[in-house]
Amino acid sequence: MGNQRIGRESFHYLWSREHKPVISIEPGDDVSFDINDVSSWQVTKDTPPERPGFDPSKLYPLSGPVYVVGAAPGDTLVVDVLEVASGDFGWSAIIPGEGLLEEFQRPYLYKWDLGRKDFAPFEKGIRIPLRPFCGVMGVAPGEPGGHAVMPPGRHGGNLDIKHLTAGSRLELPVMVEGALFSTGDLHAAMGDGEVCVSAIECAGEARFRFDVVKGTGLSSPRYSTKGEQPPKKGYYVTTGIAPDLMAASKEAVRGMIEHLTERYGLAKEEAYVLCSVAVDLRIHEVVDQPNWVVGAMIPLDIFP
Repeated sequence: MGNQRIGRESFHYLWSREHKPVISIEPGDDVSFDINDVSSWQVTKDTPPERPGFDPSKLYPLSGPVYVVGAAPGDTLVVDVLEVASGDFGWSAIIPGEGLLEEFQRPYLYKWDLGRKDFAPFEKGIRIPLRPFCGVMGVAPGEPGGHAVMPPGRHGGNLDIKHLTAGSRLELPVMVEGALFSTGDLHAAMGDGEVCVSAIECAGEARFRFDVVKGTGLSSPRYSTKGEQPPKKGYYVTTGIAPDLMAASKEAVRGMIEHLTERYGLAKEEAYVLCSVAVDLRIHEVVDQPNWVVGAMIPLDIFP
């Protein structure tokens, strides 16, 4: 088995089957990726909190692609996550017009110190455990032309699955010869839902091992994971109940923001960011029509 490395200078901004691979590997090889921050370094430690909008053409720089010898359409590309490490600086942003809640209409930026590696300090003594993972992991789509990174698809892509930490395994349907795997959008921590459209965004490093299973006909991504240890103090949960899952999700998050501002004295923007990096959305019920139930769960261990 071999190991190769892709540096930060090798990246692309669109999915495309026409991309030339940066490296070629055999099944069983592992690759180390130096991953750029999702904004292509538009956010730094010196960026003011009321920063202007992003240049969308410079979002989602992806490391790769990697050509896996023997991978062909109809096969499964197996990606074992061996290591993921965040850099020492991260950020979260509220971007008007993006995210779950439309009432947040002013840009807001929160900067994180990730130097401790085990947790990131937040306001009011709150600590966010760091569980780094890559938000984007995918192969080239079968359709010709360039494809935006932000929406996920059958090829994987911007899945934002926070459980794809070290020790997990992702299975992707191969759509083009060689698979052409790329990755990016590294997060130091995220809640299921990433409700304000950003987690703790950062640069970092990841190492994956690749294999190919022939002729599976896999229709969409699948994964396995060890899961997380439950919080010792349990959860506090707000719920949303509505005939639409999106409306129920909004109601649950609004309830959590109300709780965080009243109980812990956070500003609304701080509470929304905290929901994005630490609150997990759960579908509690989808069978008792006409109303469905969504829960917003926050672990109590993060509070002093």
